[in-house]
Amino acid sequence: QVQLVESGGGWVQAGGSLRLSCAASGNRFGIKSMGWYRQAPGKQRELVASITNVGITNYADSVKGRFTISRDNAKNTVYLQMNSLKPEDTAVYYCKVYYGSSWDEYWGQGTQVTVSS
Repeated sequence: QVQLVESGGGWVQAGGSLRLSCAASGNRFGIKSMGWYRQAPGKQRELVASITNVGITNYADSVKGRFTISRDNAKNTVYLQMNSLKPEDTAVYYCKVYYGSSWDEYWGQGTQVTVSS
């Protein structure tokens, strides 16, 4: 069982920055890919960015060049640095982790990000 604790959400004006963090419990050698998803009101949850255990990253086109995902394997923590935020980035952001040889999925509780124009 893996528990995820997210932090760093909040309110910011357009053009501002926020940094999200997600700390995972469990054996760090069991953690595979880590990622961030978001869900805006009335929309489906979508991938924002992901990072493998060897640092290979993937980003949604809408955030490329503005967001950066990183991870600290020693701390079992994944980060999302969000710069040049836009009102359309407003959503609940969720951390997701794949764990173990069976690649079980675990989700965080979500953290609200609100960007005002």
